Amino acid sequence: MISYSHVKLLPSSPVSLPKTFLLLLIITVAAAVSAGFAQAQSKDDLQALIRASKTRAALVQNVQQAVVHIKVEKEIANTGRNTPNNPLDLYNDEFFERFFPGMRPPRGRGNDRFRQEGMGSGSIVRSDGYILTNHHVVGEADKIIVQLFDGRELEAKLIGTDPESDISVIKVDEQGMPVLAMGDSTEILVGESVIAVGNPFGLTQTVTFGIVSAKGRTGIGITEYEDFIQTDAAINPGNSGGPLINLEGKIVGVNTAIFTRSGGYQGIGFAVPINMARRIMNDLIDEGRVSRGWLGVGIQDVTPELAKAFRLKDNKGTLITGVMPGTPAEKAGLQKGDVVLKLNGEVVENSNALRNEIADARADATVELELVRNGAPMKMMVTLDERPKQPSRMAIPQEPPTPTPQLGFSVQELTPEMAERLGYTQVQGGVVITEVEPNSSASEAGLRAGMLVVEMDRQNIDNLADFRRVGSELSLQDGILLLVRTQQGSQYIFLQGD
Repeated sequence: MISYSHVKLLPSSPVSLPKTFLLLLIITVAAAVSAGFAQAQSKDDLQALIRASKTRAALVQNVQQAVVHIKVEKEIANTGRNTPNNPLDLYNDEFFERFFPGMRPPRGRGNDRFRQEGMGSGSIVRSDGYILTNHHVVGEADKIIVQLFDGRELEAKLIGTDPESDISVIKVDEQGMPVLAMGDSTEILVGESVIAVGNPFGLTQTVTFGIVSAKGRTGIGITEYEDFIQTDAAINPGNSGGPLINLEGKIVGVNTAIFTRSGGYQGIGFAVPINMARRIMNDLIDEGRVSRGWLGVGIQDVTPELAKAFRLKDNKGTLITGVMPGTPAEKAGLQKGDVVLKLNGEVVENSNALRNEIADARADATVELELVRNGAPMKMMVTLDERPKQPSRMAIPQEPPTPTPQLGFSVQELTPEMAERLGYTQVQGGVVITEVEPNSSASEAGLRAGMLVVEMDRQNIDNLADFRRVGSELSLQDGILLLVRTQQGSQYIFLQGD
């Protein structure tokens, strides 16, 4: 018999559930709601991606109408395969393979002439038919044919070309053409999305997508003036001269070259920034030539070792290695050993940056330089000249150094015969490095036989006596600052050993 004396009915309201059960219920409901939101969010994200993709496609369709395919021809004399500088040798050259793929040596004999063909891309920049492209695409061509987006082919004429920046302008006789707007290459950021449009391998109107991999690339050895935008948007032979555009559909660069070991795309392409290309383009259209400012100095980057030798806080700026006579630099009072830190209030990162900014400033412009001389800050106003055609042929007056075993190299007096043989005919005095000890501090620092040592520890070296006198007072352990001269110019080298 069951007793009900200890059994109590639960109140009808409110119902009290165990806390564990409530927690599980909340989690279950939250998961269901979250799954619903996630599904909705996933659909929203997908739609957003589709809209972005469609927007990019619409942008590209507008851009393509202002991008042209350029075909060029040049007549070359066939003088035979056994002569020096034979043009047929170009067919085995990596540069030729890169920009004129698929070409084969023509058949000919004796003094026959043949037509060399090439291709590239370009951007229509004015509605009256002006087209921006590369010098290496059209600069040496005898005949230029432009194929438009609608398939029409028009003959173009060369308006102007600038090999030092690899920029050219051509023109077709056409009005009301679609035009690509120009952006501001200083505003693009590393990591920003960009699109390359061109005609790789003759495949017209090809579009590739990527990012800006780096900015301010110099020392590539492609052109005289370098400040490249690096991108991983696929660029191949035939893309040269075509636009690199941002997601606003504006040109930010002119595709110029690729880094490759195979002749094809390997993820590294270079474009001339549109700000540089625009100024050159306007000069070519308005004047038929490019005006560049000129200071008249030899320059080099400041390394950490040189920063230490010149008592600088860091290795920013550019070091003056020589001043040419009768130039704006000499008239303003610049001296070798000065370190330029700012130009018109803007920090100078390296020697290429200074060189480019001086060139962009044009002739007759007055610029303000902030520099350090012997550890003391200075400001200087300089009025620039027009850059000579071949400034490298103007001599920078310098002086030279001598041999001691502990330095790791040997020297001898610079005789007139040796000066003639080494190309130092305009140098007064000096000592020539005749031998550099392998694996020495001198070798690691970059000293080579044939260089002239013109200064030691900021003191002039005119002969062996100067070299021995100054060298005897210096310690390799503390470090020795040398100014050396080559046929290419002057540079400072900091030599230090154990």
